[in-house]
Order: sequence, then C-alpha cells, then structure tokens
Amino acid sequence: MKPKTLNLLLLALSLGGCGRHPQAAPAPNATGYGTAIVLTSGDKQIASVGNILGDPVVVQVNDARGNGVTGAPVWCSGSNGASCDPASGITDSSGQFTTAVSVGGTAGRYQITASTQDPASKHVEVKIDEVALGYQQTLGHELSEQYCARCHNSESTAARVSNFDNLTTKPHPFNEGDSLNKMSDSDLTAIISYGGPALSRSAEMPPYGYTLSKIDIQALIAYIRIVSDPPYVPGGSVYARNQ
Repeated sequence: MKPKTLNLLLLALSLGGCGRHPQAAPAPNATGYGTAIVLTSGDKQIASVGNILGDPVVVQVNDARGNGVTGAPVWCSGSNGASCDPASGITDSSGQFTTAVSVGGTAGRYQITASTQDPASKHVEVKIDEVALGYQQTLGHELSEQYCARCHNSESTAARVSNFDNLTTKPHPFNEGDSLNKMSDSDLTAIISYGGPALSRSAEMPPYGYTLSKIDIQALIAYIRIVSDPPYVPGGSVYARNQ
C-alpha cells in the first residue's frame, strides 16, 4: 500500500473512532442561574424495556430562597442506555424543565441525572430512579393490574375502584420493599397460591393457585421484585447493566 493511501486510511479510521464518542450536549443559552435542582415529578415510573415512560420527568431549578429560576441551564442523562429528550435546555417561567425519558433495553433499574450550573459555575444535580420491565415483569404487571391492584393499590382510577380501605388487614403495596423483601420467593409463591392462611396471614388474601399458572405466579413475583422500594437485592447490582 502506498504511503499516501495508508495515511488517508488512518485518517478515516481516526475520524470514525471520534464519531463513536460524541461530545456532551452543548451548554444551553442560559439567562439565569440557581443554587439547587429538585425533582418535581416523574420518578419511580415503570415501562417495558426500550420504551418511553408514561409521564415526563420534571425538575425545577431554585435560587437560595427556594424560588424557581427562569432561564437556568439544565442537562439530563441516563445510565446504561436510558435517554432524555430533550437532553438539555433552559427552565421555563416557573423554573421548571420537562423531558421525556426512555429506559434502556435491559430489565432493571435506571438512574437519570438532571443537573444545572450555579452562579459560580459549579454543577449541582438530582438523581431520579426509573424501572424497565422485561417480558416476564411486563406479564407480571398485567396480572397485577387484573387480579391484585384492586386490593394492593390504595388509589382508585377511572378503570378500577380500590378495595383497600374496605379490608381489615391492609395489603402491602407491591413496591413496599421494607416488608416484601423479607419474604422469600417460596413464601410469595405460597401466599399467592394458597392465600393468606398459608403463612398464617389474613384470610382476606384469597388463593389464586387455581386461577394463575406456575408461569403466571413466577411473573408476578418477578414484577414485585423489580418494583420494590427499597430495591430487592438478591446478590447483585440493582441497576441495569449492558449485556
């Protein structure tokens, strides 16, 4: 190969390598700066892997007195394939910045980081956790909505009236990790299959062993584990990792 041709090839490879590592989003055209950034809404949502969360994530930049700052810069990024759209911008007249978040392609927990710059050019940030459901957890979520949410979710919706307040023994919400993390998969299987008395619990928890298949019960447990707060940790990292 001629030296000139070789040099051109090396240059092309060098430019191609740079293209695989894009620079961070440029700084928004800011007109104001705050001292803190706080979450307003949109944390602890769930979506199937690779999809956009149902509600946007909203953060607010505040000054030292806690008042919203207009025109403050905000950057947003996600871990392990999660992304924000837009990934940067400036706050509106109320000091808020809104972005749509997509979770990555692996089931697990994802962390979103929103940051701003204070008057001294120091970056301050807030961390936000979201959950991506794989096929099994998505099936578990659908089963939960069909069979469980009426009692285990205290909030009523247009499609479902909660029975939570009518029960003498209040059921644990499925994200209540402080209680459910202490139960083994075998315990959860027993109580779902045979009802509360299987573990000397309330008889108001009915048996579902004749309604749900073994695969259904495993999916329901997988869903309970992934939405747990604090996270259920069987022995590894609670955040999704690229495979």
